[in-house]
Amino acid sequence: MKIGIVCYPTFGGSGVVATELGKALADNGHQVHFITYSRPARLDFFSENLFYHEVSVRDYPLFDYAPYESALASKLVDVVLFEKLDILHVHYAIPHASAAFMAQQILETYGVKIPFVTTLHGTDITLVGKDLTYKPVVTFSINKSNGVTAVSQSLKEDTCQHFNIKNKIEVIYNFIDFSRFSAKPKDHFKKAIAPHGERILIHTSNFRKVKRTEDVIAMFARILKEIPAKLLMVGDGPERTNNEMLCREMGICDHVRFLGKQDAIEEILSVSDLFLMPSESESFGLAALEAMACKVPAITSNAGGLPELIIDEYCGYMSEVGDVDDMAKNAIKIIQDEAILQQFKENAYKRAQDFDLEKILPKYVRYYEEVLNAYKKN
Repeated sequence: MKIGIVCYPTFGGSGVVATELGKALADNGHQVHFITYSRPARLDFFSENLFYHEVSVRDYPLFDYAPYESALASKLVDVVLFEKLDILHVHYAIPHASAAFMAQQILETYGVKIPFVTTLHGTDITLVGKDLTYKPVVTFSINKSNGVTAVSQSLKEDTCQHFNIKNKIEVIYNFIDFSRFSAKPKDHFKKAIAPHGERILIHTSNFRKVKRTEDVIAMFARILKEIPAKLLMVGDGPERTNNEMLCREMGICDHVRFLGKQDAIEEILSVSDLFLMPSESESFGLAALEAMACKVPAITSNAGGLPELIIDEYCGYMSEVGDVDDMAKNAIKIIQDEAILQQFKENAYKRAQDFDLEKILPKYVRYYEEVLNAYKKN
């Protein structure tokens, strides 16, 4: 198949999943064309089956805001016509699904018919999509998609609850590529961070309010009173400065490192003992899955799709959103005893294998084929 993939080219979950999916499809012989405004962050290698088409948005004095949706739709038309694509797969509803529908309608005037699949990832539904400014467009675009997938059952239910959806939504979980995400021997790195054998805890996110990063700091402060430990805060975003100030107020700066955005996150996960994710909302919990693949158990909230990923008391613990005391207590249960920690590490790895890319990729390919066949019949 010749597949066009539209995504945000950033470190966010939707962009990561879209890029890793495209790379895997290319490895399996499909021709994949990424169409976005800059090269996706994880599109980091060359393949004869991978192509990138940049969406150029020009500034005109007439526009206060550049019309990216129109530019994207025009680029989709161009790429589909020239490359003779079979199907489009757009990740994140706004504005990708509406742009795909517009492109589809334009292409029909050229006598070209092409279906598009929309994958819902989370905040496009739970946050942005609920905004009355966008809700009618989101609803319309989902219903006009030729196929719709969601990354968890929880997200599917949220979508159906908050939008008047007539289309069937297929749940296809996020995945992990074990050829990249696995425990790496990085003992020298671990000794540099924790020279006295301290436990290493880690949080990775885009530091938005919904991630409740202040709870990560509060949780760690409680753990530090009981067990020598270090905390790695990976990522960047609007809450980072507040988190740094909170560490100063609590007097724990010597034990916390803010590392910013990192490309080789698997190397940092490989030296970590416990992953902290107290989010207010998670459509799936991809960052937790990446940690588990590197044998790092997780302490999380029970929000959104996390209960579909985390098996409580097996590969980690879940608590109510905001219950920092319970999260800290559960973290201490795992890391205070070496035998218990090692068991949780092995369990985390085993659970992650349920989401192996090799198991999830065929589900996408089958879904593409189903959508194509149904579209041709119409």
